[in-house]
Parts: sequence; C-alpha cells; structure tokens
Amino acid sequence: MKISLGADERLHVVDVALEYLKGKGHQIIWYGPEKGKTQPWPDVARRVALDVQSAEADEGILFCWTGTGVSIAANKFKGIRAALCDDVETARGARLWNNANVLCLSMRRTSEVMVREILDMWLSTAYEPNKTDDACLRIVEEIENPS
Repeated sequence: MKISLGADERLHVVDVALEYLKGKGHQIIWYGPEKGKTQPWPDVARRVALDVQSAEADEGILFCWTGTGVSIAANKFKGIRAALCDDVETARGARLWNNANVLCLSMRRTSEVMVREILDMWLSTAYEPNKTDDACLRIVEEIENPS
C-alpha cells in the first residue's frame, strides 16, 4: 500500500511509525522535517490530503503535537475524512463507519505500543457499506458540495 505520511516535527513516535510501516512492506511518501527542525502543520496536512485526494496515495497519516491541527487542516479538502484517533477502537470505528481515509495522531499522547496497534487496526479495517452509514456519508458529501 502507498501511504502518505506527514508530521510537523520528527519525534520518536513518528520514526517508530515510519519504520513499522516500511517493515510491513508499505511504500511511504514522507512529508516532514529532519530531526531537530519543524514545519508548519497545515503544510504537511495539505500535502498528505492532496496525495489522498488525487489517489497518489491509498491512505494518509498525519502527526502533530495534539493531532487536532492536522485533522482540522486535512478536513478542509474535498473527499478527505480525517479522523483523530488515540486508541484502537476509535481507529476501527473511523474506518468501519466513517470510511475515514486520513489517520491523525497526537505525538504527545501516542506511545510506541499504541502507534503500532492503531496502525494495525487502521490498515486492517475497511468500510462496510450499509444503509445507515452510506446515508450519513452522502450528507457529508452534500455539505462539501453545497448547491
């Protein structure tokens, strides 16, 4: 799978995620600074969202200190359903019911163990079309495309 991954800082948990995903055989498109440097979180969110929006990447993963900034920025892009997840069950639900395509994580709250577990759940769970959730996602599309 081709994954676009971005972070505004290159902290340890980001490196853990990068290495873990590479070790699982995923191709990574990296947007972020070298260690010790920073980038504006809206910029990395934009680049990852555009990759997912254009199908340059199959999935997106974003990190910032709280995870909220990158989530807010990514969700400004049409067709992006970015979900801030800090536990495995939230990641599962975001994929299963919301068809989320960009995972947002907090560098402050996500441990090495949790990042691996969340990534495994995110990547192993797919949206299951159903009447209720399909209708909700159509409403989201209407919100994105007002007439």
